[in-house]
This record gives sequence, C-alpha cells and structure tokens, in this order.
Amino acid sequence: MSFLSDIFKPEAANKVNNENIILNKAGDLLYIEFKNLKKYSDILTHCFTTRLGGVSGGECSSLNLSFNRNDSKENILKNYGLIADAIGVDFDKMVLSNQIHDNRIRLVQPEDAGKGLIKESDIIGFDGLSTNHAGIPLVTFYADCVPVLMLDPVKKAVTAVHSGWKSTVKNIAYHALMLMKDTYNSNFKDIQVAIGPSICKNCFEVDIEVYNCFIDTFSWCNRFTGYRNGKYYIDLQQIIRQVMIDAGVLEQNLVISNICTKCNKDIFFSYRGDKGKTGSLAAIMMLK
Repeated sequence: MSFLSDIFKPEAANKVNNENIILNKAGDLLYIEFKNLKKYSDILTHCFTTRLGGVSGGECSSLNLSFNRNDSKENILKNYGLIADAIGVDFDKMVLSNQIHDNRIRLVQPEDAGKGLIKESDIIGFDGLSTNHAGIPLVTFYADCVPVLMLDPVKKAVTAVHSGWKSTVKNIAYHALMLMKDTYNSNFKDIQVAIGPSICKNCFEVDIEVYNCFIDTFSWCNRFTGYRNGKYYIDLQQIIRQVMIDAGVLEQNLVISNICTKCNKDIFFSYRGDKGKTGSLAAIMMLK
C-alpha cells in the first residue's frame, strides 16, 4: 500500500479534519477549504493546499508550490496546473506573493494577472495580497507560518497574509484589516477570517529574545505563551485571533483550523518538522 493511499484512509484524514474545515480530494490531491469561507462559494473560490498529490520529489514531495525551494520549475508548473484544475481557477491568471517576513500588503489589479507564475513580477517584498477584482487568484505561501485569509462578502474583497512570527510582531493581520477598511470601506463586523494550518504552541519553541518581541508588542499575550526547560512557547494562531477580535472582527466570523503543520508533517510541509528541507504550501483566494 502506498504512502498516499495510507494518508487517504479515513482514520488518517481524521488527524486533520475538524468542524472548521472541509477536507477535499481531487484525484491524488488533498486540499482544505474553510467552512466560514465556503458559505460564500457564490462569490469566492479558495483553498489551502497539503503536500499531497503533486509531481515533485525528494524533500519537496509532492505538491510543492514555491519556486524558492529545491525543486524544478517544470515540476512546480505542473503542480500549479493540478491545483488550478482541481479548484477551478485560471492557471495563467494566478498572482504570486514574494514574502520577506514583513507587514506590507500588495493591492492586486487586473494587469497583475499571471505575475510570478507565467510573467515577470514586480510584486517584491510583500507578505500579503489583496484585491476586489474578480477572476484573479491570489497565492501566498506557508510552511509553518500562519495563513490569515479574509473575505468581505459585502464589499466583495479579499486579503490573504503570511504571518510568521516576525510578521505577527509587525501586526500584519491588523494592517490587513485597516487596508480593507481604508481601501474597500469594509466594516470589520462583515469580515470573515480563516486562520489556517500552521505551527502550534507546543511546537513553536523560541528563545527569550523572540519572546520579548511579543511581550513588547502585545503586553497581554502571556496567556498565549508557555515556558519549560529554559524555552518559551508561543501560540501564534491565538495571538492573531485576539488581535482580530480586539479590532472588531466578530468571534462568530472567525475560525481557526486547529491544525499544526509540524505535528502533521506527513500531510503538510513544515520548515521546522523537515529541518529546513521542505516545500511550500499555498493559500489561494479568488473572487468570482
């Protein structure tokens, strides 16, 4: 029995399945949708990929979607074709981010379609993408960092951000909310937020310097941290959730996947779990 068929057993899927997500299978592909976003499937196509169902080999096996990993361009383009077909988006209109663990977010326009995939891109140094234009799939990348996906179903706008620890300290999720308010006149009470698979508190071990960065930024975050054996442990997902709620996002409009990429590195790429030799997952969001 193959590794892939083992993962697709119901008991294996149950490791990452819960009430906040929908686990989908298309051929050999396994990918996730978020239930609060899925309610708006008339205006939104979205997914969060797993590492399963692609053509890449070695440390990037098998659905690597980043050109910055130890993988061939040919494999990566095939992987994009597979996921584009599975979720029903245009391959040649995908727009890719270029992430540097900062808090800048790029407003994506129709003329940006294809940048980073089939066109040269000037989208450099942005850890988030946002648009209110239909038909443009936004692609952001992850391998333990936190995906934060936002939909305003009233103003019909989306934003996706990559929130690693540095971007979390730089409050990228709050910057994304403010961008939606300032750009699209979004009301925070209308915004749906999904916080995707990423490293959990028990796996995110940091030293005192990183811990102090969080305390300096979020004086209240001690309840989302731990300490044992000389190391600190930080719950990035819960800190981001609290930032969003404090800003005015309604609790009922915000879901957390409750999935750890490192604990489930057989299903997800994990930078820490794979000791840096890994591929990249992707979040894809497209307005219809």
